[in-house]
Amino acid sequence: MRLPFLASFIVFIIWLSYEIKKSRRAIDRQQNAFWERERQANRTRKKPLDTLDYITIPLHALPMGICSEQPQVAECLDLIRSLSEQKIVNFTGYSNTDLKLMYGAPNITLLSEYDQNYTLLVRTLQKWASLLHAQGYVNEAKTILEFAVSIRTDVSGSYRLLASIYRMEGTPEKNAGLIETAMTLNSSMKDVIVRTLQESGQSDG
Repeated sequence: MRLPFLASFIVFIIWLSYEIKKSRRAIDRQQNAFWERERQANRTRKKPLDTLDYITIPLHALPMGICSEQPQVAECLDLIRSLSEQKIVNFTGYSNTDLKLMYGAPNITLLSEYDQNYTLLVRTLQKWASLLHAQGYVNEAKTILEFAVSIRTDVSGSYRLLASIYRMEGTPEKNAGLIETAMTLNSSMKDVIVRTLQESGQSDG
């Protein structure tokens, strides 16, 4: 009985050693490819940024005067006003290496700043809309959320809250438009958002 067991054990050890070596080779290839791509990115020359899809915040179309006396809302309004004077670009899903390859290594600081502005914007829009919605300002919250979706936010709560507003208004068919937008997102949150909206639509049915 010991001999067959020993033979099986030896075969297992050989197989395990082979798999470990194969895994290490694959990791080495991935790391080498990553660093080679990074080297190429760092050698990419600076390119013009005038063709970027800059986001403009339509202050005139947003409910800037609602609940402005409340501290949390006032904080959101201050951030929105400040961001309206900054350059904002949605680079969700792109790494620094991607950005350097596309626009040149010397631009990476600016590009990162534009992307950080975008992240702050969509998070602030979500917080602002939630605050107004909780105070009963449903239409105003809807306006904010629809702007957020138009600039392709990947904050799942924005889609969820807007879908609930559509249901409450008796227009659940607008959920299909939210799903279409969510399916085009270049974000790791895309599948979660789409699934949430689809489940919401099924519950409506």
